[in-house]
Amino acid sequence: MTTTEGTEALRTRVATRLADARARSVALTDAVDDDDLVRQHSRLMSPLVWDLAHIGNQEELWLVRDVGGREPVRCDIDNLYDAFQHPRADRPALPLLDPTEARHYVREVRDKVLDVLDRSPLEGRRLEADGFAFGMIVQHEQQHDETMLATHQLRSGPPVLTAEPPPPGLAPAAAEVFVPAGSFTMGTSLDPWALDNERPAHEVHVDAFHLDTTPVTNAAYAAFVDGGGYDDPRWWSDTGWAYRQKANLTAPRFWLRDGAGWLRDRFGVIEPIPPDEPVVHVCFHEALAYATWAGRRLPTEPEWEKAARYDPATGRSRRFPWGDEDPGPEHANLGQRHLSPAPVGAYPAGVSPSGVHQLIGDVWEWLDTGFTGYPGFEAFPYREYSEVFFGGDYKMLRGGSFGTDPAASRSTFRNWDHPIRRQIFAGFRCARDADPGERA
Repeated sequence: MTTTEGTEALRTRVATRLADARARSVALTDAVDDDDLVRQHSRLMSPLVWDLAHIGNQEELWLVRDVGGREPVRCDIDNLYDAFQHPRADRPALPLLDPTEARHYVREVRDKVLDVLDRSPLEGRRLEADGFAFGMIVQHEQQHDETMLATHQLRSGPPVLTAEPPPPGLAPAAAEVFVPAGSFTMGTSLDPWALDNERPAHEVHVDAFHLDTTPVTNAAYAAFVDGGGYDDPRWWSDTGWAYRQKANLTAPRFWLRDGAGWLRDRFGVIEPIPPDEPVVHVCFHEALAYATWAGRRLPTEPEWEKAARYDPATGRSRRFPWGDEDPGPEHANLGQRHLSPAPVGAYPAGVSPSGVHQLIGDVWEWLDTGFTGYPGFEAFPYREYSEVFFGGDYKMLRGGSFGTDPAASRSTFRNWDHPIRRQIFAGFRCARDADPGERA
């Protein structure tokens, strides 16, 4: 049972995380005018004003009505902001709250939520124990903040977002690390804010393999592009080649040819592509084609998590590559602190026990694994978060990006998307099987 001191510390932490998420939501929506807020910048994305009100509606449903047992604030809009009722492409035609109404709504909901937080024991039923419902809502808002950041990347017009550049990098001496065969604990049964698809903890055997020390860089990927990689079906899966032709893919999204070189459009800024940053805005098919061209492959999800978490010195799995403490600015590029990936080798304090860099932050990493539940999976608190997506064409993404908040960046956190998606902040690293003599 939580002590009073522990409960008050948790209450303070929840309030801080809620405030951090809301400050980011406000910054992303206040950065543009009302016309921009209601405009759909891509059929792949919602208008920013939909995301804002949806954040408030989810907060109302779970914290005001369920945890707090309060009367609804705006039950008349529940259907408008149900993501399963209306595809993103259709949302601009809905009678949405306008920007003024949306801002008023989310403020009114948050005022009630803070009152609920003050009164909640943060224990008892599973939804409330350890502040789970509050943590779920923090993560939900931060996930939508990253989605809104991706919408900013898709919008046209002058730049409106600013941030300090990431720290310099120093490429590690070794291009790859060797991870010996053996079992490790995958997933978690202990992290109080872990979501249902991260649970339960279970033992997984992973054969020996080699993994890139860093994500694939722009320079390395440009060699694939300039070497005709997009024109040679040998490197592509059948599905990937069909999509490359259909979508006329010729380079990562937002790359612009400049003579013999390349520029990129980064949040409205046209600039030379930094050669030592991880490549970003590639889909799974592009990542797989590069890996095949390079004589390698993409890692599997268990391989990625073992490299990120397993500590051979203790035999246990950590929360993060560097240990169990929450990420700090010295560990990883997270939380929109910068507006691009950092050069490889920029975070030596975040290296995993196996010697792998930047597994957390910078870019989501495509993995060659589909999305399904772990053995013993139990949907909680609703099937629509994870279970309804099991078994589709989705591919896993791990590690978070520069736009991912630390609240949703632990090494067990699982993301997934269709293998054609390129607007997300996704890159990859490569792996290869161990040599015969290394497999014992």
